[in-house]
Amino acid sequence: MSCGAPEPGTLSMRRGWLAQAGQWMQRHGAAIRAVQWVVVAVYAFLILVPAATPLPDDTAHLWNNLTLAAQFVFWGIWWPFVLLSMVMLGRVWCGVLCPEGTLTEFASRFGRGGAIPRWMRWGGWPFVAFGLTTIYGQMVSVYQYPKAVLLVLGGSTLGAMVIGFLYGREKRVWCRYLCPVNGVFSLLARLAPFRYKVDEEAWRRSYTAGEHGGHRVIPVNCAPLVPLRNMKGAAACHMCGRCAGHRDAIDLTWRSPAEEVVDLGERQASGWDTALILYGLLGIAIGAFHWTASPWFIDLKQFVAGWLIDRDITWPLETNAPWFLLTHYPEQNDVFSWLDGTMIVGYIVTTGLVYGTALFALLAGASAVFGRFDLRRLHHFAQALIPLAGAGVFLGLSATTLSLLRAEHMPIDWASDVRLAILGIFNMWSGWLAWRVTGRYSQSLGQRVLATTAFAAALAVVDSAWWLMFWGWAH
Repeated sequence: MSCGAPEPGTLSMRRGWLAQAGQWMQRHGAAIRAVQWVVVAVYAFLILVPAATPLPDDTAHLWNNLTLAAQFVFWGIWWPFVLLSMVMLGRVWCGVLCPEGTLTEFASRFGRGGAIPRWMRWGGWPFVAFGLTTIYGQMVSVYQYPKAVLLVLGGSTLGAMVIGFLYGREKRVWCRYLCPVNGVFSLLARLAPFRYKVDEEAWRRSYTAGEHGGHRVIPVNCAPLVPLRNMKGAAACHMCGRCAGHRDAIDLTWRSPAEEVVDLGERQASGWDTALILYGLLGIAIGAFHWTASPWFIDLKQFVAGWLIDRDITWPLETNAPWFLLTHYPEQNDVFSWLDGTMIVGYIVTTGLVYGTALFALLAGASAVFGRFDLRRLHHFAQALIPLAGAGVFLGLSATTLSLLRAEHMPIDWASDVRLAILGIFNMWSGWLAWRVTGRYSQSLGQRVLATTAFAAALAVVDSAWWLMFWGWAH
């Protein structure tokens, strides 16, 4: 579908290079779509071919075994740096490179074009989808085995295509409502240093000119269903460039990385955003990274197993679950019992509840400094945790990167210093955002310091999780 843009030569020379880059993307949509299909082909190869080949033996290496290479690409490079790209570039990954986005929009072009049902618009799907996918991925060991990758990522892609076929017309309904990482990407993109900005006055002028015989404005196909005229921030925008120059009112522009959290967060932050930050990224995700390294998990599992054996209850210790329900690879000496699966789910959920509730309580304390308890103010404070939440998931995923490098006997002595630097930088970023948020509610230095101190305690709770994983349990 054609995209609305100003006629050649109108205002392009008066715009800065960033705005011109956005309009370059608008003019070269065909090249972007070609890149998208290349990514789809690579993605399909990496999830299909390793699943059909034997698992690597002890002599396999990253450079001579496709399964290990695909594991490294997906979990060592692809996902950690996709998360990083959200903070640096906004959702360019979604609009330009994501294979699921490409496939769901393609299916939507030739599908039934049905209306989006009310159940799909429920605001809790980003949190629920992220939580369920994260937990299920641990049950089937998605970071280790290609069949699990095919099941989790391939299943998500199939779901995207089915939803695309059923609903919308040339739209990314899956991405907007059901994608398991849509909520995470939406949060991280709020930190990006630029976004497509709508000049509402220019929009009104162009609308009036059109009504009085001006040039015809070609509509834009905004695939992620963003209401362009009222677009605020970068959370929902896929940064595809299709709307650049539309009505001579939309441009890619610089902004402060604090703008969307501090200035827009008071109105736009929601309870589901807070749930995803506190109980998702800083709860369930931490539990998913923790359990493999936690001596507490091992001690508890041994205690429960002993208790069951003493009472002659042995069925939970059986290892007859299928691989698509619990990890089952006897040839790799890696088989989960029913007890293992139950303990993994219980550990992750409990970790999520403990960390999430502790953080909620501390944010409630920070919010209460400014008067009567207000959930909206708490949701605003929770937005300030986005930098540290994103950094934590990046560190957790990069642990897989380092494990694969360590298996190849590559030196990783630098890892501890890099982790400390990342945590330090993103703690300060979150603290700075919290300080800015306090300024929206009071100019009293005492109140702001007290609220920021409570927020700093929340940062310390998050840091404790990564200290345990990378340092406390490592000795």
